[in-house]
Order: sequence, then structure tokens, then C-alpha cells
Amino acid sequence: MHVYNLVSFAGIFIFIGIAWLLSSDKKRMNWHVVGWGIGLQLIVAFFIFIVPAGAKLFLFVNDIVVKVLESANEGARFVFGPLAIPPGAEGSMGFFLAFQGLPTIIFFSALMAILYYFRIMPFLIRWFGSVFSRLMKLSGAESLCASSNIFVGVESSLTIKPHLNEMTRSELCTVLTAGMATVASNVLALYVFMLQGRFPTIAGHLISASFLSAPAALIMSKIILPETKTPKTLGVAIHPHYEKESNVFEAIIRGANSAVKMIVGIVALLIAFLGLVALVDLIIGGIGTPVNEYLAINIDWSLKGLLGYVFYIPALICGIPPADAGEIAKIIGERLVVTEVTAYKDLASLIAEDALVYPRSAVITTYALCGFAHVASMAIFVGGVSALAPSKTRVLSRIAFRALIAATLACLMTACIAGAFYTEGSILLGN
Repeated sequence: MHVYNLVSFAGIFIFIGIAWLLSSDKKRMNWHVVGWGIGLQLIVAFFIFIVPAGAKLFLFVNDIVVKVLESANEGARFVFGPLAIPPGAEGSMGFFLAFQGLPTIIFFSALMAILYYFRIMPFLIRWFGSVFSRLMKLSGAESLCASSNIFVGVESSLTIKPHLNEMTRSELCTVLTAGMATVASNVLALYVFMLQGRFPTIAGHLISASFLSAPAALIMSKIILPETKTPKTLGVAIHPHYEKESNVFEAIIRGANSAVKMIVGIVALLIAFLGLVALVDLIIGGIGTPVNEYLAINIDWSLKGLLGYVFYIPALICGIPPADAGEIAKIIGERLVVTEVTAYKDLASLIAEDALVYPRSAVITTYALCGFAHVASMAIFVGGVSALAPSKTRVLSRIAFRALIAATLACLMTACIAGAFYTEGSILLGN
């Protein structure tokens, strides 16, 4: 075991301690949730990283996702021609996010709709929800929502729609945190597409990150905003609420149409936020450049650079070696503002340029970024849940920032879990 593994392991408890310092009620710590949450993460990580059968399953799932992703590209190539051919392939014109990455969301959304139609997804969601509810002693509604976030995104709140108006502040915080600490499977395909060329086993790592982040979200949420009331669905088995289409073709159409709306939202966010960040950088740079000259210092006066300073210590706590911590901290920090799509793209660039000294840095960062923990998604999740439960709008708006902090800490905790079990030369790297 390397010293960095120990650093990552210690980081699990350091981030829990930070969450406790930010807790709304430090005397109401639910140690049952914390204990079982950590236990579930360690069991899953041990099975994936250490047990030979787990590693083989990991690689099998990774290969399946890659093959499915190749199938997804066929539709994009038919529509967009050479623009859809990924870099490295014959006839490629380079990387175009709009024509190569985003279309995969449509395919995977349709695939998920098929799995919903045949009741495969509701079964999995209910099973994982029952595990969280029984072991961690949480309400059926919040457990089911956290479980659904392993597989889907903002639409996860639909699975508990009948219960939203009766949920406590702590439960609603869990709903928001679980949503922002995980990623939807259809968007996950986009990250695989961007990184798979340089990181062959990225699909397996992203999937394992989704499973690890769910209990991490429950831990951080219950520490940041502890339960003070008795939830109505405590100890109650909840069935996922969803509207089943009349036939499989209707399910495919609905899934594809939902993906188009998501793509439009992603594009709009990227254009708006990247433009605003450029404007902020212009203003900050105009102020900071004279300061650097006057004080003879070399501070990166950009939003990404400043966030890199903020997240430098958290990056070290995750087990990132100091040689890579500066660049990785910037990537983790920028996710908070410009979404994980841009952050994963920048990570792919670092890997392509061989800019990282240690392979563990790329693995840990993959887990740290695997979540919608940014300002844009906070607004999206608050708006989405508020639309389903208008009476809870004020409560949701008040707890939203706490949920964002909890989700960020949950992602960092998941990164620590991966860092604690990482070993050089592991077959999970695929190098």
C-alpha cells in the first residue's frame, strides 16, 4: 500500500469532519447513516478494485458500454456524416462535441426508456432503494430517490412524486444532494465518449462512481442537514412512480424526445456559462494583472485559477500527489461553475498531453467529477422538484446551497474511496 492510499483513506473522514463543521445541528449526527454509508462504499470498492471476480465484472461492464457506445455512433454518422466520426478514426475531421458527443445522449435515453418499459429499471431502483432504507434506516422516499439517481438524472424526483409534498426539509435536502452528487446514465455516455480514447476503462470507473456516490450523498446530506422530524415513509417500502407507455415504440420516442430537450439545455448552459466565465475572467484579469506587476507575484487571475487555489487542499486530501494537485484542483474547481462536461473535457486534454505525472491522478479525478455538483444543476434540480411540489418551493430554495455543498463533499468522498483502493499496475487502468 502506497502512502497516497493512506492519504485518500484519511480523506474520507476529513471530508466527513468538514461536513460536520458545516452541519445545521451538530448534536443530531446520525452515526447509523454514516457508518453504513461508509461500509457500503468500502464493500463496493473492495469488490471492484481488489476481488478478482469484481475486476473481471468491471472490465466486462466497461466493454459492454463501449460496444453500445459504438452502436450509438451509427445514427450520428448517418445524420452528420464525417462530422460524427471520432478523432483517430479514418475520415475524422476532429472532435466536435455537438456532432459526436451529444448525440449519444439521445441513444442512451431511448435505451433507458426501453428498460423502463420492460420494468427492468424500476426493479433495480426499488432493490437499491430497499438496501439504503433497511441498512441506513432512512425513509423509503429518500432512499428510493437516491437509488434512482444511480441510473437517471433530474427525472429521478418523478419516482417519488406522490410523496414530495409530505417530505421533511432533511429529506428534500437528500433529494437535491443525491441528484447533484450523481450523474444520469445518458450523460455518462458523453463522458465515456470524450475520455475513452486515452482512458480505455473509463466507462467502468464512471459506472462504479455512480454506485459509490449514492451512499456518499446520503451521508453528507444527513450530516449537513440532519433529520429533526419523523418522515412519513420511514420504514415504508415505496414503489417507483412512473407512467408506462402503451408500447415499446412510444417509449423509444418519448426517451429520444426527452434527450433532445436535455441536449438543448446542456448546450444553452455551456454557451451561457462559458461566455459569462470569459467575461468574469476579463474583469478579474484587468484587476489582477496590475496587482501581479505591483507586488511582483504570479497569481492566476482567472475564475478557473482562483477556484484552483480553493480546491488545492481538497485535491491533496483526495490523495492527488502534489505534482498533479495544481492542475487537478483547477479542473475540480471549474466543475462548480462551468459544469462537469467542460471539466471532463479538460481532464481528457491533460491525459492526451501526458501532463499528469501520476496515473492515480486521472482515476481519482474521474470519480471526483462524476456528479452534477455545480451551480447550474442546483437551479435545475430546485426548479424540477418545485414544479412537482409547488408548496415546497420556499424550502427547496433555502436548502439548495447546503445541498450543493453536500453534493460536492460527496463527490470528493467518492474520490477518496477510489484513491484508497487504487493500485499501480491494476488491470482496471487498461493501459
